[in-house]
Amino acid sequence: MIEKAIARLQFLCDTIPPLLNAMDAQAFSAKPAPGKWSKKEVIGHLIDSAANNHHRFVRGQFEDMPFIRYDQNKWNEHNYYQQMDKAQVIAFWTIYNKQLLELIKRIPNNKLSNKVRTEGENGLTLQFLIEDYVVHMEHHLRQVVSY
Repeated sequence: MIEKAIARLQFLCDTIPPLLNAMDAQAFSAKPAPGKWSKKEVIGHLIDSAANNHHRFVRGQFEDMPFIRYDQNKWNEHNYYQQMDKAQVIAFWTIYNKQLLELIKRIPNNKLSNKVRTEGENGLTLQFLIEDYVVHMEHHLRQVVSY
């Protein structure tokens, strides 16, 4: 069911880290405008997305429609990505997404219709959340690097 998302996430885990590592550290940390995220902070946002979706992917298998949402700006601000070493941020993004890839591969098909609430709605299926996770990631990765 989610084979396309799995294949795409595998591609991203293999392709993106070398491209990010090749990027100039100053360019990676440069803010395009006041109040806007640097490329480093965009990758940090994707780490925060991984952390929150990790909860969704795990808890959604055994809890009855857990409510899991987050304030993306506060998470980014209080994770201090902008102040961290470029290599640390890239390594964390890489290993977290490899972990999620292995998790997603093992979610039983009968659990993919379980629902998780992310805002006030009635809930989204695990399958939708997994597929949307990869789409969301690619949207932001294209803001950071060409591939």
